[in-house]
Amino acid sequence: MIPAARVQVLNPSPVQAGDYVLYWMQASVRASYNHALEFAIEQANTLKKPLVVFFGITEAYPGANLRHYVFMLEGLEQASRALAKRGIQLVVRRESPENGVVRMARRACLVVVDRGYTRIQRRWRQTASEALDRALIQVESDVVVPVQEASGKEEYAAATLRPKLMKHLRDYLIPLSARVVGKDSLGMSFASFSLEDPAGAARSLDIDRSVHPVSGYPGGYGAAARRLAKFLDHRLDSYAELSRDPGVEGLSGLSPYLHFGHISPLEIALKVNERGSPGGDAFLEELIVRRELSVNFVFYCDAYDSFACLPEWCRKTLHEHAGDRREYLYSEREWETAQTHDPYWNAAQQEMVQTGKMHGYMRMYWGKKILEWSETPESAFGSVLRLNNTYELDGRDPNGFAGTAWCFGKHDRPWKERPIFGKVRYMNSGGLRRKFDMDAYLRRIESLTTGV
Repeated sequence: MIPAARVQVLNPSPVQAGDYVLYWMQASVRASYNHALEFAIEQANTLKKPLVVFFGITEAYPGANLRHYVFMLEGLEQASRALAKRGIQLVVRRESPENGVVRMARRACLVVVDRGYTRIQRRWRQTASEALDRALIQVESDVVVPVQEASGKEEYAAATLRPKLMKHLRDYLIPLSARVVGKDSLGMSFASFSLEDPAGAARSLDIDRSVHPVSGYPGGYGAAARRLAKFLDHRLDSYAELSRDPGVEGLSGLSPYLHFGHISPLEIALKVNERGSPGGDAFLEELIVRRELSVNFVFYCDAYDSFACLPEWCRKTLHEHAGDRREYLYSEREWETAQTHDPYWNAAQQEMVQTGKMHGYMRMYWGKKILEWSETPESAFGSVLRLNNTYELDGRDPNGFAGTAWCFGKHDRPWKERPIFGKVRYMNSGGLRRKFDMDAYLRRIESLTTGV
């Protein structure tokens, strides 16, 4: 059974007579460990109907560019093949999802949709729920503990959310079995956007092409599963000691796949638990507590992508120090092209631009320095968010919005007051050198960006 807290009826419309059950797959783009998919199969089997899956491609997703679309389409192509093996047809349409699902639903008995947390994802579902004349049921599958089950309010920090999550973990850290489809939909005829060549398909779209795709991060469940296996075999045991060190390859690299729904956090958590590794607790703290704190933030804070999202003490102390002298000030162009005086900041920016990913500890340092080297805290917030969303494969994600806000004090506590930062936590290059071999980081980024 799918836990009831994962399921939410979004409109009062009834189940209708129809040719199929429709699963609107928009956030959980995978054929395994997908509660929404398995729930939809159950509904289809009960009604003795085939299941059809729909995905809508909008060419106007805020902040998305060619890099993101290629990765997304690679994941869709893999999902299509995996669904077909289970007797399920994936129909992809080049139209805004909330409009496309209404058209696809005209022959459907009911519609099942996965859950998204950002403003645009929630608006799509709200718009569709108002337009559909048949049941729309949302099933949450991209967090371990459903967001509203974990907490009914925005949490102050990890320390306040952690005990609430821990109370529910036993109920949700349970395997999800794959259902068998009673009637397949492969013989049904639908017009669909071709996924045979994901890169070519992306280039046919009317989208921002200014940011190139990256070869080191192919999209899809297969690539995610390979990264997970490598992490479990070679990095999990040392995760607690090495994950913060930017000079070594100690991270999982799974965040882009989690962002696009190509792999389930539940599947990852269960496989980590199976290992009984000394690094398991530290990794699950990031995967569950920190990641789901970010989801909690985006879900309950309407202003999650603006300076207004910060706690009052953060805004107050930053404004009190807004007139402090800045030793360095950089333009957007200089940020973009990594033209600062700081080799560590430049390396972090180059890592992100060239690879679509930045080491997590360096992302904190990188954001703090933009705050230090910008004319105002508000302009700094905008620069951090824009650069992160433009170049990171996992940009425009709850983790990215929460990570940006953290650089300005969100989910943190007041520290000793100092210029520019006020009581917001400060980071500097000396601290990096004391903790890590930063020459190793510079060499690693040089090899990534030059191919040597």
